[in-house]
Amino acid sequence: MLTKDQLAAELKRIATTQISDITRAVKEGQKSIALNEVRDMAQRLNRLADAFSPRPAPPPGADPAAEAA
Repeated sequence: MLTKDQLAAELKRIATTQISDITRAVKEGQKSIALNEVRDMAQRLNRLADAFSPRPAPPPGADPAAEAA
């Protein structure tokens, strides 16, 4: 498990890298790349959050598509 300082460093690393990429793409007029970077940052943050609080597995026979709706 990460310490508070390690978590803070990882969050800062993710934010710094992704925001830099997003800013560059916007300045270059590449909106689709900027949106992809935003999506990538969200996925990274979700994976980090899942590492601390994993989502429970659905019960056997449950329909995952129905839960997403």
